[in-house]
Amino acid sequence: MASSSFYKFQDFVERLAKGEFQLHAAGHTIKVYLTNNTPSASADAVKTDLAGITEQNGYTAADIQQDISETSGVMTMTGVDVEWTASGGSFGPFRYAVLYDEDHANDALIGYYDYGSEITIATGEKFKVDFGASILTLS
Repeated sequence: MASSSFYKFQDFVERLAKGEFQLHAAGHTIKVYLTNNTPSASADAVKTDLAGITEQNGYTAADIQQDISETSGVMTMTGVDVEWTASGGSFGPFRYAVLYDEDHANDALIGYYDYGSEITIATGEKFKVDFGASILTLS
């Protein structure tokens, strides 16, 4: 699991408030990718603002198969944990796992986890993004 909280990009919050962003699975694929570039919650808005690591050796951006539920005015987004196994070489280094909407015209960024230091996954090793009970809640 990430060593820190989930940090939302400010542009995501603004788009959500304006009704320009949809998180539900019926039309929007939310993916996670890895980067070693430090995210800026206030300046980064789309995937091209925050380059990912090279997709190779068993690593590629992955669909989190998100789901949304609402109870008593609180929306919760969950996702299926993603695990990569390095094969044919290592992948990384990276420090951040970033969520984005692949179906948005510009691959809009949602938020990220900070693992605290650079990580490189060697051949045969696995890395898992564990979303826990929920990714985010909004009320």
